Amino acid sequence: MRIGLAIILLVAAVRAIAQGDVQVESHAPSAYDSTRSIYIQSFPDHFFIWPVFKQRQLEFRIEDVETRDARLIYRPNRPYSLGLGVYMFEVVLELTGSLPVSSHSEEIYGESRARDFQVNMFGKKWGLDLYRQKYEGFYIVDPSNPVAQGTPFPQRPDIYTRNIYGTLSYTFNNKKFSLRSAYNFTERQLKSSGSFLLFGSLNGFKTRGDSALLGPEYQSQFGSDAKIMEIRSTHLGAAPGYTYSLIHRTGLFINGVFALGPAANWILYKSVDGSEAKDVKFNSFYVARIAMGYNGDRFFAGISYGGQSTTARFESVRLRSSTGTLKILFGFRLKEFGLLKRRVTEIPEAFGIGN
Repeated sequence: MRIGLAIILLVAAVRAIAQGDVQVESHAPSAYDSTRSIYIQSFPDHFFIWPVFKQRQLEFRIEDVETRDARLIYRPNRPYSLGLGVYMFEVVLELTGSLPVSSHSEEIYGESRARDFQVNMFGKKWGLDLYRQKYEGFYIVDPSNPVAQGTPFPQRPDIYTRNIYGTLSYTFNNKKFSLRSAYNFTERQLKSSGSFLLFGSLNGFKTRGDSALLGPEYQSQFGSDAKIMEIRSTHLGAAPGYTYSLIHRTGLFINGVFALGPAANWILYKSVDGSEAKDVKFNSFYVARIAMGYNGDRFFAGISYGGQSTTARFESVRLRSSTGTLKILFGFRLKEFGLLKRRVTEIPEAFGIGN
């Protein structure tokens, strides 16, 4: 309930403050727009289309705080996805479908089921990432006990995770820098530039198994914590960061984003014997993104990876949950025609709705 209410408030806040991104017609361009046009090119009379290849990943790891030698990584056998993206009516939409996993892959890593829902909104100043992930079926990586090549990893089809994440960002140097030029190509960065960023983050993570997540085979390494069968972590944090885009005159670019900051964690652990424990801790979270590619007048292409990670500690155990998206795309900008010249707020009027 706390997560749902906070995300609703977060979305409402963004809708309110995003009004600063609305362009108002004027006979003379403002000083802001004049400066921005030197560094950033927009495409108000074009729509875009692109094939896209993605892999989304959600994993978590449990490690012993004192020795740091005992560490288990839980990963899903997540398939890649292929689809199509469009930018029209000033809205970015992407639709992808999962590619089938080979029988050999299922034998080695097990079968995973995943549901991903993600919304990205980038304005000139504000950016918002919202997503919900639910994964079932994990395999276990034990760095201290590597699995021989071709041998199946230990598999836990009973373990599932649920991850709800919201990240709000503000770009300070928005007159000379565009974050969306590197990640959704709705603009084009013309000159190298960077900006300080500020991120706010809200995350609710839950993992549970039909039996203990670690189990009796790890009793000697994790002690009584090996009996934990459910972990819930809610974090609220803020992080300053920086981003920079290096632009070549040919249209090639590379961008990096990194932010690190403190987070408050509300933690709940449940054991197989029915006991539970709660605590509040202060830890950290980070945001990291990297993108490279080509951004021209008509054609664009790029590869990017974005990830977030949070840390929660309870007694002698540390939980690290992380999510990331690998994305490859190439696309074209085409002149708008007919209905495509409308903006999203004008669509109801075009169909005679609301008159």
